[in-house]
Amino acid sequence: MNRRQFLTGTSALSSLLLTGSAGRGAAAGALAAPETETEKALADLRQAIIDQETSFREDPAWFHGPDDEAEARRAVLHVLQHALEIYLEGDPAYPVFKRFVTPEKKLLGENPDAWYFNTLVDPAHEYRIRGNLAGATYTSFAAELGTRDGSTSTGPAVTLNDTRFDSDADGNYEIVASSREQKGNWLRLPPTAGSITTRHYYEREESIAADRLHHIPILIERVGNRPPPEPPTDASVSSAVRRVARFVRTNVYRSLGEGRAVPNFMSRTPNQFNPIVRDETTKSMAFGAADNVYSMAPIVLEPDQALIVRGRFPACRFASAMLWNRLSQTLDYVHRRNSLNRRQVEYEKDGSFKMVVAHRDPGTPNWLDGEGRKRLTMFWRFMLAEEDIEPLRTKVVKVRDAAIA
Repeated sequence: MNRRQFLTGTSALSSLLLTGSAGRGAAAGALAAPETETEKALADLRQAIIDQETSFREDPAWFHGPDDEAEARRAVLHVLQHALEIYLEGDPAYPVFKRFVTPEKKLLGENPDAWYFNTLVDPAHEYRIRGNLAGATYTSFAAELGTRDGSTSTGPAVTLNDTRFDSDADGNYEIVASSREQKGNWLRLPPTAGSITTRHYYEREESIAADRLHHIPILIERVGNRPPPEPPTDASVSSAVRRVARFVRTNVYRSLGEGRAVPNFMSRTPNQFNPIVRDETTKSMAFGAADNVYSMAPIVLEPDQALIVRGRFPACRFASAMLWNRLSQTLDYVHRRNSLNRRQVEYEKDGSFKMVVAHRDPGTPNWLDGEGRKRLTMFWRFMLAEEDIEPLRTKVVKVRDAAIA
C-alpha cells in the first residue's frame, strides 16, 4: 500500500466515524440517517457539542467577542478530551488510573499544585490500590457518586486521606476499595459509586503539575478472576460514546454558576471575597474535596489596574491561591506565575501576605499574572484547616501604586 492509498483509506474511516455514511451512498457532506447504535450515539455526541455552542451564543453577557467564544470552545474540547480518555475505553472491570488534568487538559477547577487521577469503578467488584506517597503534602482517595454513566459527580461519597490510611517508611501503601468492610486500609464504595478520584497536593517552589519529570506510582486492579475483556461491539461502543456525550453535557462549568444556586464561598461581587466559613459545603460538591475550605470571587481589572489581596494563612495541611478563566480552567502556569502556594509566597514581617493580581509586573513580590484578561476568577484552597480563616481583604489600585498600597 502506498501513501495515497493509505490516506484514501483513513479518509473513508473518518467519514464513517463522523457521519456514519460510508457504504450507503450518502451525498457528499450530508449526514445519513443513523442506523447502528454507534451511529446514533455519535449523533448524540455531536448534539452535545452543538448544545454547548448554543449556550455560548445565547449568553452575550458572558462571552464578549470571538476570543471569549474561542476559549469557551477550547474548554469544551478539554472536557471532551477527558471524556474520551475515561469513558470511551474505561471499564470498571479493568480499571486504570489516568491523570484527570494536565497543563494541556484543564477542567473542573484544577490546581497547579496537585496531581489528580481518575478511574471508573463498580461497587459490585473489589479493588486493590497500590502506590507511593511520592513526597506529597497530602494524598487522598474519593469515591464519587453517580459518575459511572458519564454524569457529573453528585459529591464524594467517602474520602480516605493519608491521616486515615497506613503507609510504610518509604511511603508505600495498599488500599482495598469495596462495598464490603475490610480490615486495614479500606475505601468504602457505596452502591452508587461510579469512579475514584485521587488527589496529591504539593507545596514546592515549582508547581507540581508543571513538573514533567515527576512521577507518582499508582495502580488499581480488580480482585479475583479477570478473564480478557470481550472485543468491542456495536452495543458496547455505542454505550461508551453515550457516556462521553453525557460527560460533555454535564461538566462544562462556568466559575460563577450563572443560572443556579451557588455555595456561600462563591462571591458574585467583583474583586471582593465572602467571609470564609469552615462548613460541610464541599462534602456535597461535584468533584469537590471534602477536606478543603474554598473561597472564590470574580476579578475585573482594567489594563492599568491591580488588585491587592491581603490575608493570613491558617494552620492547615496545604493552602494556595490561583487564577482561573471564567470556565473554571487554570491559566498558563507552565510559563507564567498565576498561582501561589504557601512555600512560594514572600511574607510580610508580621507573617501575613500581600498578593497582587495585575496584567503586568507591578514590581512587587507575589505577583499573579492576569494575562491581560479583563475578567478572571481568583480561587483559594485551605486543606484540613485547624482554625478559622481570616477574611481576605482587597483593594483595587493603579498598577504604579501597587508597591505602596
